[in-house]
Amino acid sequence: MTSGTWRVLALPPLDIALLRALVDPLGGAAELTVPETRDAAGLHAALADADVVIGDFTGALALDEAAVAAAPKLAFVQMPQVGVDGVDLKALTEAGVPVANTAGANARAVAEWAVGATFALCRQLAWADRRVRAGDWPQNEVLARGTREIHALRIGIVGYGAIGVRAAELFTALGADVAYWTRTPREQAVAAYLPLDELVAASDVIVLAVPLTADTAGLFDAARIARMKPRALLVNVARGGLVDEDALAAALDSGALGGAALDVFAAEPAPADSPLRRHDNVLLSPHVAGATAEAQSSIIGKVIDNVAAAVRGEPVSGVVNGLDPVIRRR
Repeated sequence: MTSGTWRVLALPPLDIALLRALVDPLGGAAELTVPETRDAAGLHAALADADVVIGDFTGALALDEAAVAAAPKLAFVQMPQVGVDGVDLKALTEAGVPVANTAGANARAVAEWAVGATFALCRQLAWADRRVRAGDWPQNEVLARGTREIHALRIGIVGYGAIGVRAAELFTALGADVAYWTRTPREQAVAAYLPLDELVAASDVIVLAVPLTADTAGLFDAARIARMKPRALLVNVARGGLVDEDALAAALDSGALGGAALDVFAAEPAPADSPLRRHDNVLLSPHVAGATAEAQSSIIGKVIDNVAAAVRGEPVSGVVNGLDPVIRRR
């Protein structure tokens, strides 16, 4: 390795050939490294010489305060996803390390999952599938459980970033009445803005598409879940930490809520004894709402472009912690 070669540490648990493709376009300007072991010791050892880190989308190799302290040369962190809850933004910002995400790269995929999950809940698709596979033919039972058409529903979207905007567009195209909440209302939006608790109380379907932060953790606690309309549906494509899962399970058990579709959980995988795993009115998904071929191609393209920009001294895009987008080696 020459003195001018950038060391790019890739943390995602992917095939090494795929990871090398992230730096191959740079030729000898960058060298790919991976941790020898997927634990804190392996991570810290690998960070010692890293100039650039491509974060772990699973969260298993988190860039916490201790990891940041173990990375004296670190100049840039690129997350291969929208969420940045797998890094300590405060520690990285204090260390002067810009952090970028791939905002918008999988927005369409996640928004389509939210719409598809709403369809599945409204028409009892997963429940009916399980019954038919078991040998039943529950035509009358499906209707008795309650079936609805999306155009007749009020959709409330919590969070109006790229995913929220796309979801609003798709639900609106289906004829639904769509409203949204975000901390800063948008001047131009296809949906109407409502204060959060008013949105919760008025919506037949709540779609969570807001980032997980210190301010939004537990946003849907027992009190807010209790404000939801009777038999309302909750669709979470954001982060599990937004929702009190025990309160959600209790609301489903009591019949206060009509169902939930969850692509994310507070702990992933969801614990084997989680009541949500066994609930007939819950659609479960293993954090794959954004996992389409199109979205993955877009994410990889954004990661490659940003790593290349960092190495070439050009501004990177998507910096989320307010630091200079021109990356400088240490």
